[in-house]
Amino acid sequence: MKHFVFLLLMISFTGLQAQDLAGLTLIKEHVTTKRISSYDKAGGPNDNLQHIENGGKRTLVDIKGAGIINHIWITMWPAPDKLSRNDVIIRMYWDGKPYPSVISPIGPFFGQGWNESYPFTSLPLAAAPMDGTSLVSYFAMPFSNGARIEIENQSGTEIQPFYFCVDYVEMPKLPANTGRFHAWYNKQLMGSQDSIENEHWIFGPEGQNTDGRNNYVIADIKGEGHFVGVNYYVQSPTPLWYGEGDDMIFIDGETIPSLNGTGTEDYFNTAWGPKVLYMHPYFGYARVNNDIGTLGRTHLYRFHITDPIYFNKSLKFTIEHGHNNEMTLDLASVAYWYTKEALPVPDIPDAKARKPMPAINSYDIHRWRNEWRKNRGKDPKLWN
Repeated sequence: MKHFVFLLLMISFTGLQAQDLAGLTLIKEHVTTKRISSYDKAGGPNDNLQHIENGGKRTLVDIKGAGIINHIWITMWPAPDKLSRNDVIIRMYWDGKPYPSVISPIGPFFGQGWNESYPFTSLPLAAAPMDGTSLVSYFAMPFSNGARIEIENQSGTEIQPFYFCVDYVEMPKLPANTGRFHAWYNKQLMGSQDSIENEHWIFGPEGQNTDGRNNYVIADIKGEGHFVGVNYYVQSPTPLWYGEGDDMIFIDGETIPSLNGTGTEDYFNTAWGPKVLYMHPYFGYARVNNDIGTLGRTHLYRFHITDPIYFNKSLKFTIEHGHNNEMTLDLASVAYWYTKEALPVPDIPDAKARKPMPAINSYDIHRWRNEWRKNRGKDPKLWN
């Protein structure tokens, strides 16, 4: 009974969202639910934004005062084969700041990598039917002096139509110590720091990595707050397993990380390599390759819902691309976190830099085999 009362007091103190069924019993005072959507204000059937030209921007919401966005739903047309979700950018501004605290391509933000469309299920984010084209967020996004969300079309084609719904609660002021939501997209083609991609000791002993100097950067955050998750998109040009790469997390300016992982799949709460679709509310694999070994594309995710990573001054979240960064990988990610105030996030790569590397197929492998045979004297019986 004491534990139940303490839980109710904690939920009441935060005043944010009902995090469990017990929280639904609490009546919130001076809180009003509001909604902004693309509905047809003339009462007709055209419940969407029309004709968002290439290069155009549209403001979805521009809210005054204090409150918390607690639900976003978005869908758009044409389909991903003609309208790249990797090239429609979403930005979010809190508290009247001139800079965004959220900037990401809309697909990767909601859990759709490489401009592909597939189902994705987690507690805070989802891509729902039809075929993952319904994009949903339940992240809490507080603001004390206004909130603005905009999209920018960098796809090279017109968006028509664009549907959205943003639900939020309006209140006189936020509870003390309420953080601000941040999200940032990164993408980089990571090359081997050696001339040899020496994974799994194929070409001899592997080197050591203690300082994470050449790791891929998922987030580099200043301020006080907590890290709450990542969508991680991996495209591998080799069938060899890249997941010997460890997560290395630096807190409050550390030069040697205090949080060291044991492998990529281990950070994402799985084991021995991802070949099975698996979607838990907090972690999983929403997309796995169907190619040889780990050749191809994999979408991994983990959300720190009950285990946030806390920091007082800064946090740098990195991960190796193969052990000691010896693998060439096409990597992209969206990181999510809260800090005490709304802070700027770095700009993101432009459309050209965001373009995924082309998929490697059986014809490419056959061409490589042919070159290998030529280098071995073209013996017709060469096998492996």
